[in-house]
Amino acid sequence: MRITSRFFDIDGGRRWACGGATGHVLEIGVGTGYNLPFYPGGIDLTAIDLTPEMLDRARARAAALHRTVQMQEADATRLPFADASFNTVVSTLTLCTIPRPEEAVREAWRVCRPGGELRFFEHGRGNDRFSVFIERLLEPLAFRLEADRLLLEPDRVFAEAGVPATVVKRTNRGVFWRLLSRRPDAEPPSPAGR
Repeated sequence: MRITSRFFDIDGGRRWACGGATGHVLEIGVGTGYNLPFYPGGIDLTAIDLTPEMLDRARARAAALHRTVQMQEADATRLPFADASFNTVVSTLTLCTIPRPEEAVREAWRVCRPGGELRFFEHGRGNDRFSVFIERLLEPLAFRLEADRLLLEPDRVFAEAGVPATVVKRTNRGVFWRLLSRRPDAEPPSPAGR
């Protein structure tokens, strides 16, 4: 993973997603905690994953970094948090392994506070024929080994979830995507008597 990260600048995408997080932050699919060094100080970080073994490794990494993180086992498509609980929701390279990724995006939007952001770094369908050809060749193996869908279209996932998103940047022949969604600020209360 380290070699792949350097070659494809995956760390740059992680740094973008995590480095812009503010306030009370939720990371979806923390895995082994690889993202933890990329978060700024002064945030209140909660992280979830579906796999207890991954959470154990993430806790060990957090301890080694002297970083306080509240971690819990949870499903990204059924988040155990109240509406508008977080200022920032982060996900990196996770949607491709979730069977119903649009439900995970919808849930992320639900728990995001007014004025908050979803910051997603994902991989998906490339933007040229050669990239798509290679992805088609590799997808059956990637799906069998890691349940990883290489031809996912993250912008389409957001659209299906009904969540507005801006594709901030695509790199490496369009394979790596940075997506940002800003939740509008709450509307001001209407004057009394109207």
